[in-house]
Amino acid sequence: MKIFSNDQIKSIIQSTIENDGVEVQELIERAATGIAAEISDRWDPKRRMVVFAGWGGNGADTLAACRLLMRQGYNPEIFLFNIGGRRLSQVCQNFRDQLLEEFPEAQLTEITQQFNIPELERNCVVVDGLFGSGLERSLPPSFSVLIRTINESNADIVAIDLPSGLFPDVNTNSINNNIIHATLTLAIGFPHLPYYIDDYAELVGECVTIDLNLSREAMRRTPYTFYLITRKDVARILRPRWPEYTKKDYGSALIVAGSFGMMGAAVLATRGCLRAGVGKVTCYSPRCGLYVMQTAVPSALFMRDTHDVAISEISPKYNYNAIAIGPGIGTAEVTINALENYLKIANANSKPLVLDADALNCIALRPMMLNYLPVYSVLTPHEREFDRLFGEQPSDEARLRTAMEKANFYNIIIVLKGRYTAIVRPDGKVHINSSGSPALATAGSGDVLTGVIAGLIAQGYPPETAAIIGVYVHGLSGEICAEDQGTYGTIADDIADNIGRAIRKIMNNE
Repeated sequence: MKIFSNDQIKSIIQSTIENDGVEVQELIERAATGIAAEISDRWDPKRRMVVFAGWGGNGADTLAACRLLMRQGYNPEIFLFNIGGRRLSQVCQNFRDQLLEEFPEAQLTEITQQFNIPELERNCVVVDGLFGSGLERSLPPSFSVLIRTINESNADIVAIDLPSGLFPDVNTNSINNNIIHATLTLAIGFPHLPYYIDDYAELVGECVTIDLNLSREAMRRTPYTFYLITRKDVARILRPRWPEYTKKDYGSALIVAGSFGMMGAAVLATRGCLRAGVGKVTCYSPRCGLYVMQTAVPSALFMRDTHDVAISEISPKYNYNAIAIGPGIGTAEVTINALENYLKIANANSKPLVLDADALNCIALRPMMLNYLPVYSVLTPHEREFDRLFGEQPSDEARLRTAMEKANFYNIIIVLKGRYTAIVRPDGKVHINSSGSPALATAGSGDVLTGVIAGLIAQGYPPETAAIIGVYVHGLSGEICAEDQGTYGTIADDIADNIGRAIRKIMNNE
């Protein structure tokens, strides 16, 4: 699903109006129908409902939804902001008049000047229809006070399109206290990028998109920078397996991982790689890892370094289809030297790598190694690893923008891990993952992901495609684990073991 900018959304709506013969009033009615349906599915008409409506399009959507809810027995207390008495847009006026004509007894208070904020108790429902995606400048102080009062009420809060105070595209220097903390956000037509940035995701709460049935042609021809990965997307690019194929047809992968006391990382990465369907996996580790790997992952081959407790040389003896380096290798000087020497060779051969965990920490200690990264290598940092590599970032949004710059500069793919993991390509496109669960927040989860991506590259998927599939499958495996073990009880071993089930669910549309 394309994630459009606010200007692009306006353009698509305008195209729908001009080319499909749909009037603005009809689009608002479609939005209102979806809003009313989502609210009525969740809350009883007996619950107190307090509605704050702005003077623009967001207010019009909100007033239209209130009219539909009142037909179902709801009795909302509506506060319509019309500062100065002449602020309402024409469309907002029209829906105000329609509501009052149908329900003369409606509890609608039009705010033209000073406003006394009503008491908001914990068990009421507050509908935020103030600004949505129409906010163009910082909030006036009076609205900041209102928003903080709403947040402090601990009521159930429904935000229409966007929590008020949040900008639809870029939110540099935004203060979270001045943004509505929604329980539920109802996106009108399309989701907005801030939904998927960790800085603001908790402010959005549960997110549901209201389909306005806008012009498919306009959407198709509108370019995108950000794209939300769905199960259908992954199902389209996963290839079926044929009965006549052998393990040779599914490639070979080398996992360079582990050190003394960190062999668990090597085990998890290797198991993730195997579960992703690769034909053959070899784990390259220090000598101390022999018995661990042969016992814990007997399905994999083992190749030992000459060093007892650390990786001292990376010199693959075979032409592997994919190589992943990093889980648990540590940052000993001998390991940093080994990584630097191998990166120079891989760069000369233009062979993409998967680099994670301590491989990234080694590079951070010797930043010149960034210049040796082979084109289209996949780096999979979490936020702390990313900041070590590319400098401290003030926010998750800034981190994403920096990732876009660095991916382009070094011609690499960055898998920026988080609540909504972003796959950042060198061409400027960013694919945001929609699968996942809090169950994934466990030690070793990232090691499994490294193995999965390497296993997919080994099977012939391009690195950017392998990253998209791998991240989604890994997230879905976390969801499966949460159903079985719960979000508290899931461990990385469970995530690795359920990779195959996740792939099956996607391919069989389960």
